[in-house]
Amino acid sequence: MSRILILLMTLLSVFAFPDPPASGAERRAVVLHVNGAISPATAEYVTRGLERAKTRGASLVVLQMDTPGGLDTSMRDIIRAILDSSVPVASFVAPSGARAASAGTYILYASHIAAMAPGTNLGAATPIAIGGGLFGGDEEGGKDGSGEADRPGGAKQPANAGEAKMINDAVAYIRGLAELRNRNADWAERAVREAASLSSTAAVREKVIDFTAATVGDLLKQAHGRTVRVGQTDIRLDTAGLAIEDLLPDWRTRLLSVITDPNVALLLMIVGIYGLIFEFLTPGTVLPGTIGGISLLLGLYALAVLPVSYAGIGLIILGVGLLVAEAHAPSFGALGLGGGVALVLGAAILFDTDVPGLQVSWPVLGGVAIASLAFSLLVARLAFISRRHKVATGAEQMIGISGTVDSWTGATGYVIAHGERWKAISGEPLAAGEDVTVVGRNGLTLKVARSESQS
Repeated sequence: MSRILILLMTLLSVFAFPDPPASGAERRAVVLHVNGAISPATAEYVTRGLERAKTRGASLVVLQMDTPGGLDTSMRDIIRAILDSSVPVASFVAPSGARAASAGTYILYASHIAAMAPGTNLGAATPIAIGGGLFGGDEEGGKDGSGEADRPGGAKQPANAGEAKMINDAVAYIRGLAELRNRNADWAERAVREAASLSSTAAVREKVIDFTAATVGDLLKQAHGRTVRVGQTDIRLDTAGLAIEDLLPDWRTRLLSVITDPNVALLLMIVGIYGLIFEFLTPGTVLPGTIGGISLLLGLYALAVLPVSYAGIGLIILGVGLLVAEAHAPSFGALGLGGGVALVLGAAILFDTDVPGLQVSWPVLGGVAIASLAFSLLVARLAFISRRHKVATGAEQMIGISGTVDSWTGATGYVIAHGERWKAISGEPLAAGEDVTVVGRNGLTLKVARSESQS
């Protein structure tokens, strides 16, 4: 009994008072890698990475960035995670040649430590007006959608009240982050209003970042001894000799990153739509319907996390409706062609963002157009072929088939056709056993004539 009691007390102590993290876990720096556009997958990766760093007892999280910018919602999710983190976060623009443009600048301003590798740059944080251009690019700014100033050295002039509100909101947001971390708030405002950019050396001079570092190890050495404010507490960093642990994205994050790529999301939608159409046209095939259903659900998930245009969704729905109508009521390509045009236009304006890396590319749009045209041509060809074939079902299918007279009296009698006994009429006298051909039908009565071979 005493042994059982001791065992229960041991288990209770283990679960109620877990052991503190090992000293090795306390002496590590976790490195998260943010490469490419800031997307929902990036936000989830960073958020989960900060949580894992906390559970592992990390002393510092290094957010190594090389990004052209990204979605505002995903950027704000990352910044909220950094501000709520109990582990200090150091943003590091690296390696040489990398950049922290647009959303990356906001994230760098929010971090406890800001560093850049030599040969890197940051800035160009002007928010891009949603829906500015049809195929990407800002109608009021540059063709590349970078939000550059209307004139060299001048602030970008808002095109309307909505854009002015968006810019002012972004200015207030980045100034608040700058004041929180004691960084250059005036230059931050210029980065938003004028799309200003800085090199790593100029960023140190302008007090936008804390220092430049060649490697993560160099960053840890220079960050050692600095005091940062985490939450409501000032913490003196002890980063000398920290073990560096790279925390790479897991399979779930990589899958989400692929799915939420606008090009992949669009292709999943198209594959799903055509798969279900072919399944409805040929019930029982199973494979097109299965692949189409899975693809459509994945595409809809991507649409739920990406900014989309309702006009684009409406055009895609209209295009699908016209393609389905073409399949069930062939118009020799008219409905299918209109559906293809609506589908391509809807795809072109579906994703309501001009962020580099989060746009539908021209080759994908061309593929969608070719697929729609091929579908229309296929349906039109099948319609032309079917017109040349004899009717295979219904009342008209009886016309022209052969039969044999079973019994006959005067102008009426019975014939055997299709293995069935039918009442029949004829304009000429017939005899039992003669071969006849069905030339007409009136309800359940056939009109027959003697076969030409017996005439």
